[in-house]
Amino acid sequence: VPRALVPVGAGDGAVYTALLPQEEQVDVLERLDFVLRNISELRKEVEELRSSLQHLAAEIIGEVRSHLEETQKVTRRRRFPFPRERSDSTGSSSIYFTASSGAANTDDGESEGGYSTANAESDYDRESERESEEGEDEVSCETVRTVRRDSLDLVNEDETHLMLDSSLEEGLGQLLQQADRLHSGDEQEKREGFQLLLNNKLAYADQKDFLWRLARAHSDMSEMTEDTDEKRSYASDGKEEMEIALQKWDQSAECHQWYAVLCGQLSEHESIQKRIQTGYVFKEHIDKAIELKPEDPKSYYLLGRWCYQVSHLGWLEKKTASALFEAPPTATVQDALQNFLRVEELSPGFSKAGRVYIAKCYRDLGNNSAAVLWMNLAAELPVNTKEDAESERELEEMRSVCQE
Repeated sequence: VPRALVPVGAGDGAVYTALLPQEEQVDVLERLDFVLRNISELRKEVEELRSSLQHLAAEIIGEVRSHLEETQKVTRRRRFPFPRERSDSTGSSSIYFTASSGAANTDDGESEGGYSTANAESDYDRESERESEEGEDEVSCETVRTVRRDSLDLVNEDETHLMLDSSLEEGLGQLLQQADRLHSGDEQEKREGFQLLLNNKLAYADQKDFLWRLARAHSDMSEMTEDTDEKRSYASDGKEEMEIALQKWDQSAECHQWYAVLCGQLSEHESIQKRIQTGYVFKEHIDKAIELKPEDPKSYYLLGRWCYQVSHLGWLEKKTASALFEAPPTATVQDALQNFLRVEELSPGFSKAGRVYIAKCYRDLGNNSAAVLWMNLAAELPVNTKEDAESERELEEMRSVCQE
């Protein structure tokens, strides 16, 4: 930027002097540079907002189309695929009908519609014969035996249903235990757990404890895969499962917790506006999960991560939040630290990543001795998850900085 000069005197002998002193010129240049940087950032922000609006319109169209398709579907599920049926008896209680698969046989007493009676003789004929032999006041023993057999059949049928219900509940319990065990294993076991739950979805899709575990398995798959489209697909499918579950079980802490987790995973691939909007949803459902189940350390860990991320929002994220929302999200490093310490109080050694976060909070607050203490405590825990592996790298970086 050339210096601004003004003429002193007149004619060819005019002398030009600077309008501003050198110190003020430097100040003006710095301010102009700041304005130019802000204009560049605002231009980028406008482009991102324009892109997000296009994505939002596409999502609305897709959701409307999906809703219309779902309303046209009628989902019916048989709990017992091969129930034992018995037709109503209009004559005698001893007559049962079974489907006739062969040619008609008139000797067996075929009835209309291709059905044959189990006994060709009617109870009335048998009773008539017995009455002629034993007298009019004698009750047919065969009829008594038939009625007794029918009564036993009814009782056994009810007991059979009860046994089937008990068997299904027992099978669900074993399935959930196996799913929990596989979820705590390595990546291969988590994939096996995901496939196990998918294979049993038809039988247990109306069970709350099954559905939130299925959503958890979707979260595991989204975390493990490296492909961006697959990550988004797994997270989106799991979120849809939880949306259905929350319509029935709004008082389930696990449903709120995993819905928040999947929303967070899905927002990682969205625009700044979408991520900020999802942050409100995440906080709302985590708070609800803590309200319903205040002794669950995982909810406090998730809330601590949210607070830490909010406390480290960049300038662009803060400006976007202020422009789009009346009350931008607020949280401090101290808020995050309190939640992470609550995790250790409820479950000491809950995760390696949690202790690394505690060390980072103390470092940000200027308490280096406490930060080193929690770094050492974090180093004692094994790496169980992908997040633990990432925190292990952060731990090594923090150690190198402290040594320097």
